[in-house]
Amino acid sequence: MTLQHTCVWIDHREAKIFGIGRDKSDEIVVHDHHAPRHIHRKADQVHLGKAPPNDQFFDEVAGALGSPKELILIGPGTARTEFAGYLHEHHTPLAKRICGIEAADHPSEGQIVAAARKYFKAADRMR
Repeated sequence: MTLQHTCVWIDHREAKIFGIGRDKSDEIVVHDHHAPRHIHRKADQVHLGKAPPNDQFFDEVAGALGSPKELILIGPGTARTEFAGYLHEHHTPLAKRICGIEAADHPSEGQIVAAARKYFKAADRMR
């Protein structure tokens, strides 16, 4: 990514990485080719139906990030917080650039970029 602000929308199957600028944005999509198609949850068994974190996938996403000035992580479920934990353990310089972790279901690319611009604009104003 060549832009300073980066937004990562991530779930257990894919990550969409957006470099955010004032007038433009770049997008990279990273897929987890080893992710299960669908996980069924059984009511009588604890922890079934939850995909375990995939370190290889997280490493691919971290490699695609480059070196952003600031980074926000958004997405559904627990993947965003698991990815943040992975960055803290394995990619400390990237983890230090995380300025926010937000919940987001499945917005469109335009909605992700608009929300990220709004977030970074407010963060810039506060400094």
